[in-house]
Amino acid sequence: MVLTLILGLFDQFFSPYFLGVPLLAIAIAAPWVLFPKPSNRVINGRSLVAQNSFVLNFAKQILLPLNVGAHKWALLLTVLMVNLITLNLLGLLPYTFTPTTQLPLNMGFAIPLWLATVVIGLRNQPTIALGHLLPEGTPAPLIPVLIIIETISLFVRPFALGVRLTANLAAGHLLIQLLSSATLFLIDQMWPVAILTGLVMALLTLLELAVAAIQAYVFVLLLSLYLQENT
Repeated sequence: MVLTLILGLFDQFFSPYFLGVPLLAIAIAAPWVLFPKPSNRVINGRSLVAQNSFVLNFAKQILLPLNVGAHKWALLLTVLMVNLITLNLLGLLPYTFTPTTQLPLNMGFAIPLWLATVVIGLRNQPTIALGHLLPEGTPAPLIPVLIIIETISLFVRPFALGVRLTANLAAGHLLIQLLSSATLFLIDQMWPVAILTGLVMALLTLLELAVAAIQAYVFVLLLSLYLQENT
């Protein structure tokens, strides 16, 4: 009974299938249909103006600490940010699937982009890139140990990116499901407690809206910091 209940809680994180065909690709691509398309009108609509303003402000903010050579990443980082924040927010709607709660998908975002920053650093400035593995002024007996520790921390970065995004979104979804189940269970027995639980769930949903946006921003921000180290 307990095992069935636990498995039922995690059903929402399983990739949906239709006639044996996984719908993960559709879930990733479908949100782009919601964005307003550029038009030839003299005055654009409010949604398009808001979208352009968000993209420009985000690109300016994320590229501010980066060197000029890293500005060619502006389009990639902006598209990644818009994609992640859209998937995270749409996943909070009822009867929807959140692709970013899938660890393999998030690792598919994190590992290639992190690896690209490392390769850029080794190609453009190999001395500085390798110098990050050994802080300046390190005592001689600690040099081998610190090199091993810094190398491990370097390779842990993409896993930290993927696990952070997955864990934060999955935890929020589980809490919302638990509170909603408790509200439905208590509404016939202890309706004052059910009302209180429903209010807590509503506040948690508002918090999850902020978490969905913040986690997408943190994911891209950390990638930009890795890029800053290697350019």
